[in-house]
Amino acid sequence: MTNKPPTLKEALRSAIWAQALTPEQMARVEADTYETFVPKGGFVCRKGEVVDNWVGIIAGMVKMNNFSPSGKSVTFTGVPPGGWFGEGSLLKNEPRKYDAMALRDSRIARMPADTFNWLLETSLPFTRFLLMQLNERLGQFIGMVENDRLLDIDTRVARCLAGLFNSLLYPGIEKLVQISQEEIGLLSGASRQRANQALQVLEKQGLLRLDYGGIRILDLEGLRRFEAPEA
Repeated sequence: MTNKPPTLKEALRSAIWAQALTPEQMARVEADTYETFVPKGGFVCRKGEVVDNWVGIIAGMVKMNNFSPSGKSVTFTGVPPGGWFGEGSLLKNEPRKYDAMALRDSRIARMPADTFNWLLETSLPFTRFLLMQLNERLGQFIGMVENDRLLDIDTRVARCLAGLFNSLLYPGIEKLVQISQEEIGLLSGASRQRANQALQVLEKQGLLRLDYGGIRILDLEGLRRFEAPEA
């Protein structure tokens, strides 16, 4: 049996940043935050638009990416259920610097900018959470640049999967990751076929198992340390 997807209220109350809010603060968050549905391939948000809400994933998966004028795509990261993003653009009050697209049908929570800024002014724990999240995101992107420039595809796929297990950024992720080989390819910059080959290599190493409906992680630390042997 699969777990029943959370309601918007349940998703908000289970968020790490919500744990230290006062009843008054939580009541305003629940009253102001709303849910939207984005189908697979649809835009959760677009580059260049005015940023007027903080975005959380209730169900589904979203990738943050950009396109060059020639149409070439670069993917920054994938955001699974429980993850929130967009705080940087809100804090800087600038247009969004990237697109966010649904890798599958997704339920999206949107906290209005006024509510986000009110929490920033009234909740020290919320402000501390944002500092930690921004620091984690910076480390993630530094690692992504290193992976993209220095690592082979097998190792990139391993690090891509391991990167989904960040207790601060993505607290809702489970050991059975409901992600397709196509989605892994999009997140790691590989074709579906090449991503499939990499997953088979990692499965033979005992690091994961390809299950129906997803990928079961057997050795998370092994994925983080994995390096393909040099040819």
